[in-house]
Amino acid sequence: MTPFDVWLARERAVTLLGMAALVGLCWFYLWTGAGTGMSAREMTTVALFPHRLVDGMGSMDPSLPTVIAMWWVMMIAMMTPGAAPLVMLYRRVLRQHGNGAAGSAFTSVALLAGYLTTWLAFSIGAALLQALLQPAGLISAMMLWSKSALLSAIVLALAGLYQFSPMKRACLRQCRAPAAFLVAHWRPGIAGSFLLGARHGVVCVGCCWLLMALLFVGGVMNVVWIVALSLFVFVEKVLPGGDRIGRALGVVLIVWAGVTLIV
Repeated sequence: MTPFDVWLARERAVTLLGMAALVGLCWFYLWTGAGTGMSAREMTTVALFPHRLVDGMGSMDPSLPTVIAMWWVMMIAMMTPGAAPLVMLYRRVLRQHGNGAAGSAFTSVALLAGYLTTWLAFSIGAALLQALLQPAGLISAMMLWSKSALLSAIVLALAGLYQFSPMKRACLRQCRAPAAFLVAHWRPGIAGSFLLGARHGVVCVGCCWLLMALLFVGGVMNVVWIVALSLFVFVEKVLPGGDRIGRALGVVLIVWAGVTLIV
């Protein structure tokens, strides 16, 4: 066994450090503005009703590829921690089945790549939606938060109601049971791992897409909202009782939507 194999064999530490490094780089890119020309700090504020805030002067007009990259990097930063249990379990199973350290590492990377590719597809859709909302004046041209009480209320209410939907519950069950997911959908090889990751990504998008839409309310680059959603998604998908916390958030979002229309 080469020194490289010995290093790779420390699979738990290597895998966690690799994902942590990826997430850290993504957060750094977001904090520096993600190519928008403004730092995330300048685009962050704490407000329950962003539509009542005074809009900034001027506007940002990044290219569509820049906006897609911004959304994708944001999704990588937010969603990778929630995928960690599946990736860790998958690599452990590979090693138990006799895969070498390097082989299990590359196959695990393929799994994560498939997962993140699904979020790229979501990011393209989100960027196109942003390209419609921004010129229409429904979100701030500069700060990227909602300027419309009606838009905010609709997104909040839909996100809250979706927390109780059968599709949400079905997707969340699969997210919270990585072992069962692997047993049901196992595929061998690099290509199979990529497809397995992509399938899990589809489930994850189905679980979280309306929660991610809340960024159109609080601000696409608002770090407070990004961090809050990241923590909630992790709790809902990974920690004990996360499903009950998700339903509680649904109630909060529905009430929040109603209050938004009257303030």
